[in-house]
Amino acid sequence: MSIADVEKFQGGRAWMTRAGLLGVVGLAATLAGFAMNPKDSYFSYLVAFTYWAGIGFASLVLLMIFHAFHAKWMTVLRRPIEVMAASVVVFLLLFIPVAIGMKHIYMWVSPPAGLTEHELHLLHHKAKYLNVTFFLVRTALYFLIAGFIANRLFGFSTKQDTTGEVALTVRQRRLSAGGLPFMAIVFAFAGFDWLMSLNPFWFSTIFGVYYFAGSFLTTLSIIVLATVRARGKDLFGEYVTPEHTHNLGKLMLAFTAFWAYIGFSQFMLIWIANLPEEIPFFTVRMNAGWAPVSIFLIVGHFAIPFVILLFKNLKRRPLHLAKVAWWMVFVNLVDHYWLIIPTLSPSGPVFHWSLVTAFVGVGGLAVAATIWRIRGHFTVPVKDPFIDVSLRYRQP
Repeated sequence: MSIADVEKFQGGRAWMTRAGLLGVVGLAATLAGFAMNPKDSYFSYLVAFTYWAGIGFASLVLLMIFHAFHAKWMTVLRRPIEVMAASVVVFLLLFIPVAIGMKHIYMWVSPPAGLTEHELHLLHHKAKYLNVTFFLVRTALYFLIAGFIANRLFGFSTKQDTTGEVALTVRQRRLSAGGLPFMAIVFAFAGFDWLMSLNPFWFSTIFGVYYFAGSFLTTLSIIVLATVRARGKDLFGEYVTPEHTHNLGKLMLAFTAFWAYIGFSQFMLIWIANLPEEIPFFTVRMNAGWAPVSIFLIVGHFAIPFVILLFKNLKRRPLHLAKVAWWMVFVNLVDHYWLIIPTLSPSGPVFHWSLVTAFVGVGGLAVAATIWRIRGHFTVPVKDPFIDVSLRYRQP
């Protein structure tokens, strides 16, 4: 099947409708949870929001890295990454429930009674940064910066489908190289604001990198799943070869190790310093209630997938690699649960039905927005100057 035979994608309506309906129903159920049990429901919503928003940010960072490093092999995979990144603007609307429920989520918004004089002093000291107005302004800036870069790159790419201008490739590369430092700041401070500030007395200088590592690995896994699913006329998966999936598998292996490295580095540095402001994060997660989840993440998020992804043949078989990808999508959700819910329930894991409805609600609308963005466009950058190089790519 030749790349010249590809036509603009007009399908996906059924998938978009189903995802949108699931999203609306899930959000409606979660809204009901806000009224019945606000604290549990808002924490559940934060798990879902940070999980899916992290994927949107990571998609953009992945796209920008490919452009900045002039990577040619991934050209055939670029369009799904572009639409995942371009859909990040929808999270600005999906952030509204977090903004409304801040007093239920972040204790620095309305400090509870019983805080020590030292804790009150710390909150007062951090008030110039941790205040509602500045928090909301920063979040808006995160999505405006990411949305601007993502949609400019998507616009350049889709315009090139028509004009074939090589200059558009140059513009994408320049924007990506120049924008990467800004996205690094966005990702890091989003992690600080949305997740680390759940406990305003705790801090970690590499927490933003930890949030990035897990989200990046999940994004790679979703690309693998999309590649397996998007087979057929006018779909990019038809042109993806075992050579491409082999590279995706190698990236999954690399970022499985990177996630573990950052997680261990954070633990080691806090353990060595042994400062009272830093250790509560891990003491809570190492107690009897949360210890099994912590052990599960060490084994399930690192040890098992690391060993499996070492095998070359698995990485060259899309269906086999997709099984690992599904697992990584799941364990990163558990990781988000482990990051957030101990603030709500320090004694051990709790389950509230809004965890499911919030995940389906936010995810359904994000998926629907992504499918909507791809409709009416080619699923492969048909006139990119390096598309033929990508299609002929072989492992070095």
